[in-house]
Amino acid sequence: MSGISAGAVVTLTPAPTLDRTYYVSNLIEGGVNRADGVAEELAGKGINVTKGLHLVGINAPGVVPIGNADPGVLNRTGYADTLVPLWIEGTLRVSTTMVIHNGATTKVNEAPRPLSEEDWASVVALTEKTVIETGAKWLVIAGALPVYKSTGTFVDLQPIFDRMKALGVRVALDTSGEPLQYWARRGDATVMKPNAEELASAVGRTLHTLGDVIDAAREVCSHGVQCVLASLGADGMVAVTADGAWHARTPPVHVINTVGAGDATLAGFLSAAVTNPVSEDAYGVGFDVPHGVGTAVQWGAVAVTQPTSGLTNVDHLPESIITDTPNRDALLEEPAKA
Repeated sequence: MSGISAGAVVTLTPAPTLDRTYYVSNLIEGGVNRADGVAEELAGKGINVTKGLHLVGINAPGVVPIGNADPGVLNRTGYADTLVPLWIEGTLRVSTTMVIHNGATTKVNEAPRPLSEEDWASVVALTEKTVIETGAKWLVIAGALPVYKSTGTFVDLQPIFDRMKALGVRVALDTSGEPLQYWARRGDATVMKPNAEELASAVGRTLHTLGDVIDAAREVCSHGVQCVLASLGADGMVAVTADGAWHARTPPVHVINTVGAGDATLAGFLSAAVTNPVSEDAYGVGFDVPHGVGTAVQWGAVAVTQPTSGLTNVDHLPESIITDTPNRDALLEEPAKA
């Protein structure tokens, strides 16, 4: 798929992180363990989307507010040419992942660094400037949101939504917790990409079946969101609009590391959206939803077979199986609790 030339996508990672991943063969809980290997990379959901899109030749600059205590981090991690930094006072948060051979993946994230109101206003301005300069028609806001230093409340995304609406730019939002619940009800995003538990939290009820997921996603759409991409792990992904629902999955793959798989699915969806333009009224939203969700699960399947949180390639994509008549009675592998 390399060599594709397509319209740009801009990403914003409000709270980037330095990911350190430890690979351990046999974990002794409560004991001293020696890692078989250690990897370090600059990460965060938007950064991972940027990395994935660059693999297929899509210009996807990533805006990041980043602590100036580690000025060499962009060069050291290979992002000097792909990220657009806003250097702010302070340090970069660190997230630690432990990948156990034939076992579970455990991740511990530091909380996002708080930002001043002035820093956040600069982030908003830099994001708008980058979108205008690249001519992007999609903006991705992805990852945890920081809080304001002065109040402890989450940073306000409304100025970004307002500016993107004025520019005719679609916004894909991938966040969690209280911000997800709030912005799901606001309905300003074009696309939201919760996982099953996040979607359950957004609507306040447990989801047992594929039909439950579709109904919950459609409830989010009723607030104004045009498309909900609900990632369901082994159950694949459901894309839901006001009028349609598509279920996509791939054959089983060998799972090595699930961290970053959701980011890969969003990158896959956007790669399909920007390289396969459709009419403004197609699917009721103006972008190719079934092709997007089919590509999303392919990229997600490849991501879990790779050891890092960011995609290293999208070669040898598995087949995607897509239906526009999902089996509403199909039970989820695990119920998603609110």
